[in-house]
Amino acid sequence: MKKDGLFVGAYALMVIAGILAGCSKNDTGTQTGTAAGTQSAETAAAETTEAGKAEETTAEEAGKLSGSISMSGSTSMEKFANALCESFREKYPDVNVTVEFTGSSAGVESVLSGKCDVGNSSRNLKEEEKTSGAVENIVAIDGIAVAVDAKNTVSDLTKDQLSGIYKGEIKNWSEVGGENMPIVVVGREAGSGTRGAFEEILKIEDACAYANELDSTGAVMAKVASTPGAIGYVSLDAVDDSIIAVKLDGVEPTAENIKAGAYFLSRPFVMATKGEISDQNELVQELFRYVYSEDGQNLAASVGLIPVN
Repeated sequence: MKKDGLFVGAYALMVIAGILAGCSKNDTGTQTGTAAGTQSAETAAAETTEAGKAEETTAEEAGKLSGSISMSGSTSMEKFANALCESFREKYPDVNVTVEFTGSSAGVESVLSGKCDVGNSSRNLKEEEKTSGAVENIVAIDGIAVAVDAKNTVSDLTKDQLSGIYKGEIKNWSEVGGENMPIVVVGREAGSGTRGAFEEILKIEDACAYANELDSTGAVMAKVASTPGAIGYVSLDAVDDSIIAVKLDGVEPTAENIKAGAYFLSRPFVMATKGEISDQNELVQELFRYVYSEDGQNLAASVGLIPVN
């Protein structure tokens, strides 16, 4: 009987030892079973909480931004500027962004005089503007399309032919392979960024023989579309089916060709500030952070512009 009792006792001790071993850590020091599952759940919960806190912080920061931002300038930048205002207001509902379309030169003058926060210019800033304190912040690249009326049979012009037309040296479409029809030269008003860039690229400043000088991209489009024999220049993103955008030196006016450097008529879209961006108020700095962000550059691409980032 004593032997039997000793055997039973030894067996019981072995069972208890086995149970204790099953509850211990494995050789790598990792907890097994229910303990490991509990730790994973706690980690996931902690990560979710941290993500929630980050979202709350972002929402809180957005809620703190309030006030107004004013922009003024280029009519060629109208589509981009309007899209930017709408998109930025969606992100910051308490920030009111307004924009006026007064022309590039007028926009730069306004920002320098303190009448607006941002001066939109569809050309590079002039040296005298920079000397006066204007800073050139390029936010996108735009192409300039050469437009003719939809019935015009000319679909391609060389750089020399285009210059000759605008200087008044070529007066009839028959001289460039078209029908016997007078050329009606349409352009923008003095101070227009589109005009400045167009004439500078072609090196025909102060040498153009305009029949019409109009004060907006839309006006040029309407005039060319409704006037047989007319030719004009407009922002690439404004082109629609009412006109024909001709090839230049055999190259179509597309974003891809501009990126590749094959299409020679292109210019920057500038959001000028008086002083560096870092010198501006919190709202204006946030606007530029948004413009240069992935979302902002995607916005530029969505309206037919070439992103700079």
